[in-house]
Amino acid sequence: MINAEMKSLYYKGLTTILFLYLSVFISLTVSAQKTMTPEITDMVWDKGFGVRIKFSNDSNFVFNVNELYHTRSKAPSSDNEVVYYPVGFGQTFIDQLKAKELRDTSITEQAKPKYMTLWSSLHYRLGGGYIHFINCLLYAFETGSLKLDAPLMKRPESKWKPKPMTESYKRTRKWEYYAPTRQKDAIKEYRIKEKNGELKDLQGVPGEFISLFLTTNDREYQKLVQEPRFKDKAKIDLVRLLIASNYLGEVQINYISNSVIAAVTRYAINQLPTVIIFDDLNAAVAMTLDEKGYQIEKIVFRDYETLDEREETERKEKIYAVIHNINEINQQVFQKSLQNYYRP
Repeated sequence: MINAEMKSLYYKGLTTILFLYLSVFISLTVSAQKTMTPEITDMVWDKGFGVRIKFSNDSNFVFNVNELYHTRSKAPSSDNEVVYYPVGFGQTFIDQLKAKELRDTSITEQAKPKYMTLWSSLHYRLGGGYIHFINCLLYAFETGSLKLDAPLMKRPESKWKPKPMTESYKRTRKWEYYAPTRQKDAIKEYRIKEKNGELKDLQGVPGEFISLFLTTNDREYQKLVQEPRFKDKAKIDLVRLLIASNYLGEVQINYISNSVIAAVTRYAINQLPTVIIFDDLNAAVAMTLDEKGYQIEKIVFRDYETLDEREETERKEKIYAVIHNINEINQQVFQKSLQNYYRP
């Protein structure tokens, strides 16, 4: 007969073995999933209108400068302004996210924290700030991993009406899904929230996204779908989703969160790097997004043939300083807005 003390020792030993086994499994799985993205070995601004990049696997790609994102080397004009670049994810960010997701699988559902807002759920799983939140949501929309008209986003059919009639019911009763899938409904909701000062869920969203959203009608939206122009459609879908974020339930938040994580952890290893053109410095800058913010991979200048070493160094230092300042200010804006968002 096994007494209570022996049983206790047995279960403690079994628990220890299982914990060690799980730790080894997670470590091996993460290592197996680390398929390194080819590094940039050379970047040249061609005499024509292209930026040529050579990778460590000997492949080459030429970017058309006219099709790249253009900006100027300046920090935000105020400490309330978020700076957004359409930048792809760095290898360390992807690896860290995979490792965190694997560690979380060892936590029971009862022990996992419950997050009742979209922002808190994604922030817990992604880390970072607004830039990570926005870029990851966008990528999930662009790849089709996340859809506003997914089955889990559909509102149940019901003839029930609240008594007395609530404001949220009045505003959403004609929606087929938990987020508006028609521009007419989405813009109407935006205008109401704008008037009532309820747009805090759109803090950090680039103004160009909101402008595109407000100037696109349903016919033009369908044209984006048909052409297809996934990037522009994703920007509008992002605004639609955030407009409706206060109407989401736990099921919808879990669906969105899981879809974003699935998209980002499957981020293609052959994904081309992002090249940003700084027009005032004649510079092409290859950039990625890591856990802390924007990171510079490579810089090349259009007028490199006429640059002396001192001027080239000064320009590079200016670009590094600007990106550093942007990361710092983005983090400050994020912390300040986060406090305001959750203030009782």
